[in-house]
Amino acid sequence: MKVHELREHAEEIGFTPQEQTRWLAPSQLARTAVKVVLALVFAGYADKREIQGALPSRLLHAPLRRSGAHESEARESEAQELWFDFVADLGDGFDATSSVAWALAAEKLTVEAPGQAPPGLSRGSLLVLGGDEVYPVASARGYEDKMSGPYRAALPSADDQPLLVALPGNHDWYDGLTAFLRIFAQQRPIGGWQTRQTRSYFVVQLPQRWWLVGLDSQLGEYFDDPQLRYFASHLSANLEPGDGVIVCSAEPTWVKSADKDADAFDALHWFDRNYVRTRVDPQTGERSPTHASIRLWLTGDRHHYTRYAERLPEDPAGSDGGLPPDPRRRQMVTCGLGGAYLAATHRLPAALPLPPGGSRLRERDEPPVVFERAGTTHPTPAESRRIVRGLAEPWCPGWLPRRNPGFAELTGGLHAVLFLLLSFLFALSQGVLRPVDAVRDAGAGDVGGFVGGFCAAVVALLALRWAYRLARPRVRATPSTALVAVLLQVAVALAVLAVAVAVPFPDSWSGWTVLVACLVLAGLVGALLGSEAFALWVLSARSGAAVEWQMSGQSIEDHKGFLRLHLAPDGDLTLYPLVLDGICRDWELRDDLALGKRPVPAQPPAVRLLEDPVVITRNGSPP
Repeated sequence: MKVHELREHAEEIGFTPQEQTRWLAPSQLARTAVKVVLALVFAGYADKREIQGALPSRLLHAPLRRSGAHESEARESEAQELWFDFVADLGDGFDATSSVAWALAAEKLTVEAPGQAPPGLSRGSLLVLGGDEVYPVASARGYEDKMSGPYRAALPSADDQPLLVALPGNHDWYDGLTAFLRIFAQQRPIGGWQTRQTRSYFVVQLPQRWWLVGLDSQLGEYFDDPQLRYFASHLSANLEPGDGVIVCSAEPTWVKSADKDADAFDALHWFDRNYVRTRVDPQTGERSPTHASIRLWLTGDRHHYTRYAERLPEDPAGSDGGLPPDPRRRQMVTCGLGGAYLAATHRLPAALPLPPGGSRLRERDEPPVVFERAGTTHPTPAESRRIVRGLAEPWCPGWLPRRNPGFAELTGGLHAVLFLLLSFLFALSQGVLRPVDAVRDAGAGDVGGFVGGFCAAVVALLALRWAYRLARPRVRATPSTALVAVLLQVAVALAVLAVAVAVPFPDSWSGWTVLVACLVLAGLVGALLGSEAFALWVLSARSGAAVEWQMSGQSIEDHKGFLRLHLAPDGDLTLYPLVLDGICRDWELRDDLALGKRPVPAQPPAVRLLEDPVVITRNGSPP
C-alpha cells in the first residue's frame, strides 16, 4: 500500500498517514508564515518555560537492561552497559518518519558497513528526540499523525519500556509549546516507549558517570531562570571530577557562529562554563570548578549529518579530510535525518574556532578551541551540489513544479495577469485600444521594439535607483535579490507575450476566443518558465531564506538516519552514525494485539554505517 491508500484505513490504524511537507506550496508558505510571526511576537509574553517552574522537578535515570535483575540493582552495577539512540527532525512524511522509526524499534539492528560490519546493534534503552518532532507547525493532530502514530505502529509495546525524552525545536514552539508538553511531559507512553520528563528540558543520569542534558532555548532566546535552577540542582550539584556530559541542543549554534553570527554559540558556551565546568558553592556563594566536561554535543535542526572533532594541541594546524581518530577529542555532531527534507552540506565551514573572535564571551587573550569538520558528511559535498541542482532540472524528482504543483499553479495565474497588463501596454504602443487586435496584427518587429523599449525603461529606473542609493553612503548600492527575482518573472512575461504574438490564430476566432487562448497559453507557459526562472534564482542565492529553499523545495524523502550510542562497562562512549539511503514506500496492514491493525514495511529498508564508530572517553584521558 502507498500512503494515500493507508489514509483510507485511518480509523483502523488510529492515525492519518501524511505526505511529505511541500515547503514551496503557496498555502503551506502562508500558513507557516502566520504561525511563525505569531510565535515570534508572543514568545516574550507567553513563555511557558517560566510557568514550568511550578511543575515537578525530576532527575531521570536511564533504564538499564539486565536480565533477571531488579532495576535498582542494575543501577548499582557500574559494570552495566547502555545502548541509546538520538534522532531529530522526525515528524514529517509517513514514509520517511516510519522508516526511521522501524529501524529504531528493531530489537537487534544489522547494519551494512564498508569493512567488517559491527555485530547486531541493540535497540536503545533510551530514545532521545532532538527537536522538531512535528512539521511544519505544532498541533495535537500533527503530533498524532506525523510522530506518535508512526512510532506507536513501529513499536506497539516493549517489555523493557525504553525511556523517551524530547527537547523542543523551533517547529515545536510555533504553538507556544502547548502540544509538546501534552505529548511528552505527562508521563504517557508512545507505543513501547515511555515518557518520564515533566518539563521541556531534562537531565538523565547515565551509567559510568555520564550525564545527558537536554536544553530548551525557546526560539533562539536565553535560558530561563526555572530551567537554570533545574540544572543547578540536578546536574551541577551532582557532578564529580572526571564526569562526562552529553549536551543536546535544538540547533547547531556552533556552525552558525562561523556562518554569520559570532554570538550564536554564546548561550551554550555560557552554560558550559557556569553549569558544567563550574558551580556555585551553596555554603560560600563562590564559584568552584567541577572538573567535569562536556564530551559530546548533539543537535539536529539542519537535516544532514556532520561531525566536528576537537583539534588537540599536538595536532597539525590543518588536516585535509579530517583529524585522525582519538578518543580524547570532544565531538560536535549534527544529525537531523529523522524524517524531514534533506539539507545541503557543501557550504559547511571546515573549522570552527569556539568561541569565535567576535564573541562577546571570548575573554581577552583566551585562545579558542578549534573543531575541525570530519571527512564524512551525509550527503557528501559532491552529492549535495548535485542534489541542489535538481530543483531546476525537469528530469529530476525534485524539480520545483513537479514537487510543488501548487507553486506552478500560482505562477501560472500570476503570468496570466501579467499578460493582461503587458498586452494592454503593447496595444497602446501600437496605437490600438484592444489588446487582442495588437496581439493578432503585430509582427516580430513590433513586439521586438516593445520589448526593447520596455527593457530600456526598466534599465533607466534601475539606474536612477542605483544613483539614489550611491548618493546616500549609508545605503548599500548592491542590487536587491528580491528585485532580481521580480525581473526574471518580467522577462518570462515578455517572452510569453512574444509567443502569443507569434501564434497564428485563425481569422474565424472571435476576440474573446483569442483572449481566452492567450490567457491559457500565458498560464501554461508561465507556470513552467516562471517556476524554472524562480528555481534558477533560488539556486543563485548565497544567503537568506532562498538558500534553504534549494533543498526544502525538493522535499527529498530518502537519505534518512539517526545515531546509535553505546556506553561500555569501561566508561567509553561509542557513536554509530546510521543512515537509510532509501526509505520504505510500500506498506502492509497486519493485525496487532495492542493496536488492532498497524502498517508494517513490505520490505524493511537497509541500514548502513556511515563512518567508522567514533569512540569518546569520559574525561578526555587516553585509553
